Amino acid sequence: MTGDVHIAYLEMRDRLLITARRTVLLLIATTTFPVLAASSSYPAGDVEVGRRIYLEGMLPAGVPLKGVRQNGTAVEGAEAACASCHRRSGMGSVEGDIQVPPITGKALYGNGDKVIATMDPRSGKAWNQTHDPYTDETLATAIRTGVNVGGREMNTAMPRYALNTGEMDALAAYLRQLSSHWSPGVTADAIRFATVITPEVAPERRKVVLDMMRAAFAQKNGSTVTRGQAGGRRHMVSAAEMVLGTERNWVLDVWELQGPPETWGGQLDEHYRRQPVFAVVSGLSGGSWQSVHDFCEREQVPCWFPSVDLPAAVQGFYPVYFSQGVALEAEVLAAHLLARTIRPRRVVQVHRDEAASNVAAQALAQALSGSGIKVEDRVLARASSDALRHVLKDVNDGDAAMLWLHPDELAMLGKVAPSSGIAYFSGRLAGGGLAAFPAAWKGKARLLYPYELPDRRETNLAYLHQWLKLRSLPLVDEALQSEVYFSLAFLTDTVSEMLDNLYRDYLMERAESMVSRREASKSEEEARARDALRQPARSALIKVSANLVEARSQAVPAGKGGGTTVYPHLSLGPTQRFASKGAYIVRFDGDALVAETGWIVP
Repeated sequence: MTGDVHIAYLEMRDRLLITARRTVLLLIATTTFPVLAASSSYPAGDVEVGRRIYLEGMLPAGVPLKGVRQNGTAVEGAEAACASCHRRSGMGSVEGDIQVPPITGKALYGNGDKVIATMDPRSGKAWNQTHDPYTDETLATAIRTGVNVGGREMNTAMPRYALNTGEMDALAAYLRQLSSHWSPGVTADAIRFATVITPEVAPERRKVVLDMMRAAFAQKNGSTVTRGQAGGRRHMVSAAEMVLGTERNWVLDVWELQGPPETWGGQLDEHYRRQPVFAVVSGLSGGSWQSVHDFCEREQVPCWFPSVDLPAAVQGFYPVYFSQGVALEAEVLAAHLLARTIRPRRVVQVHRDEAASNVAAQALAQALSGSGIKVEDRVLARASSDALRHVLKDVNDGDAAMLWLHPDELAMLGKVAPSSGIAYFSGRLAGGGLAAFPAAWKGKARLLYPYELPDRRETNLAYLHQWLKLRSLPLVDEALQSEVYFSLAFLTDTVSEMLDNLYRDYLMERAESMVSRREASKSEEEARARDALRQPARSALIKVSANLVEARSQAVPAGKGGGTTVYPHLSLGPTQRFASKGAYIVRFDGDALVAETGWIVP
């Protein structure tokens, strides 16, 4: 069987299992309505007033918005803001047993189209009650009294707001335009994405990322049928995608930055001016990502799981990361050292003068400030064995060394005698260089390890390894390639569930609710497929599924999967933008890595 056909069958296997296991639950926010003319026109300033009411819970007078729920509970300010339940996109949410419906302009006023949003299939929701189109007058009644356009009391969780006429007009103006058009980068048959590569990235790492991204985009487009296109389907889609025809081809732009970081913002602005994109996907940097982060916040462009050692220190809404990178490792080490019965007298930090290592060293020094542990910072004047030997010469038994070293510097340790104290290393900076870790240092070495333990992650990454094999792509750096693979696979799943609601804010909201659910469901699906191999085939579906997954499940124990990434725990929430929040400390046992501690979340 050829690689392309095999991949197509594997994709079909995934979709068949999902379709067999789930019923697509749809929230229909409106029926089909005639296009309505706007009842009035609004000055642009009113939309901004409405935006602050909706997103921030602030009235034009500069005082907090206040509301009262039917049970008498008062809410105020950000808690009273519409976005706190209906979300920034206006596409609604599920909160416990409550469906919070979309309140976009289309959903409220009707414009000839249905608003259809997939919900969490485990919530057990039925079809939502449809309603007649609102007018500004009936919307004002609903917001002030809690009685909807059909004359029914709304859910008790919905506050009642005493807004005056001007405030109501401003809020209505904002709602009319909310998620009314696809975001930039989206057309009827295509979605355009960009990936960003910063200039300090080594050519071989750049090649790994771009080869994987181009292969994944080609694979996706090779099995996509856009609306109006006849035949050619090579994979199963959800019932909603099939009926609504929401599949689109993907287009990838590569934005390669040049020069010093202070010029990157301008370069990104120019790329975006020439060709807007729906989102920045994956991407690679060995230094600061701050300029890219700031660009994405400024232009409200999602920045989707880049592979970076140094994310921005301050969270925003649009960039989402695997973790805090080396800063997380610093906080994990500090938590570990402070929890020890016998603490080191001194921590000697060794690193070269570059962005990621400097920030990591600063983070550790800050985390240990006031603890009584002295922290000394030693910067390598040059990358050499002699320089490493010099900065480590006085590290004694009561000390600990923290070596923020990259693979090329790790190799130089082979000519340096191990220090007397325990030496800690960054698992993230070491990357694929651990295979060449000097044997003489293994007894003293402890690694800050933000990934799943090696003896457990073989199952998680079975699909990645098979995908690389079928695409004739080499395994160069498992952690990096796992990140790229997850970024693209999770984007595919998320965009699929968004259907035709291709709004950037909604993409980020779907990510918040989907990431932990996706990891659990994917693991369950793979376990079910592997179990099918060990049972007599009872149906054509089981036979096909078993045959198609066999290549992926060889050497994978049944029922052991916990996810599909190199990270053991991924989760997000409305205020969270770092999906993995901890790390292990591991040691060498021969050539293997074993846990020295449990999962540490600082």
